[in-house]
Formats: sequence, C-alpha cells, structure tokens
Amino acid sequence: MSKAIRVFTLSMVLLCWFSVVAAASAFRVGDQGTDVAEIQRQLHSLGYDVMADGDFGPATTEAVKAFQVSRGLEADGLVGASTYTALLGKSMPVVKHSMNAMSRSVISESMNYIGVPYVFGGTTPSGFDCSGYVRYVFAKAGIYLPRTADAQYECGYAVTTSELAPGDLVFFSTYEPGASHVGIYLGDGNFINASSSRGVSIASLYSSYWGSCYIGARRVM
Repeated sequence: MSKAIRVFTLSMVLLCWFSVVAAASAFRVGDQGTDVAEIQRQLHSLGYDVMADGDFGPATTEAVKAFQVSRGLEADGLVGASTYTALLGKSMPVVKHSMNAMSRSVISESMNYIGVPYVFGGTTPSGFDCSGYVRYVFAKAGIYLPRTADAQYECGYAVTTSELAPGDLVFFSTYEPGASHVGIYLGDGNFINASSSRGVSIASLYSSYWGSCYIGARRVM
C-alpha cells in the first residue's frame, strides 16, 4: 500500500475517533484532569478507597461502581449525567476525551505495516503473525510485550467494550480456546491486526466473524 493511501486511511480512522470523542457523554477509564479529580475527591469524602490524582484508572472505576450500586444506578463504572448529579449534586460538564501521546504513537506506527503479509511466527516487517505484529508495534513506542497472544492477554488490565480506546489490545479465540489472536483497537469499532487471510489490515470488531470470537480487551499503557 502506498504511503499516500496509508496516510489517508490513518486520517480517516483518527477522524472517526475524534467524532466519537466529541459525542462522548461520560467520564471513563483513561480520562484525566480537574473534573476527574473533583469526582475522586467526592468519592473519597464518601469513604471510597480512591486518590484524587486526576487520573481515571481501575481504582476509580471500582469506586464509581460501588457508589452506583449504593444509589441504585447501573453499575457500569462510567460517570454519566445521572451518576455525576447523584455524586456531586450538579449538572455534568461537557466531557472531553483525548488520545495521549503514547496512543497516537502506537496507532501511527501500526498503520505503517498495512499490507505486510501474514507469516506464522513472523516478528518483522517481512512478515508478521498477530502477536508478533502487536509486539513489534508496541516496542517501537517503548512498550515491551510478551511474544504470544495468550501471554499478552495477561498484561495491563481489562477494559469493557464501552471503555475501549485507541491503543487497547483486543483479543479473540480463533484456532484454539482462549486468547489465540490479538489486534490493536483503532476506535469507532475498528481494529488493526495481522490475520492469516489478509495480512496486516483493518477489520471491524463487530463483523460476524470477529464479533463471534471476541473475548475481551486489555489496556497496557
């Protein structure tokens, strides 16, 4: 694939992601800033074990879920309008999400190899298998992952489908039970992977095939 086409494809992926971000309506894992710190301070004042560091991580998610259960709200770990008002007693501000520099680096690097053929056991741009590709791309960003998909599935922490953000790892059970295939989430329901049929390419998480064998996602940065 030519450089111009790769650049165009990346631009369209990022445009889709920013469109989703603009319409986002809840604070969630990965968000940072003063609004998140205010949420954390209120949770802490209510006795939940969370620090007001302005970084919405797993501990904040668990605290939010516990608060939601106590108020009879859906325990999804997201601070939407209902949860925000119940927690802070005021209307929720506009939510702004953004990819961090590391995520942008991973997404940009991943697009450089579209069209590279699939090679079982492949770990270089001459040919990749799924986990070899993911490991190579993340190493370029300074993040070193294990070699196989099942080992990569043990890294970082789990995120739900509603929490998916660009740069998350998405896992599938394909030729054997458990995490036997991995890709990199791009946003807007799309991910990039090295598949045995198409090599490095973009696919939809919600297609009939991939949707049927999807088993979960992990955040490693």
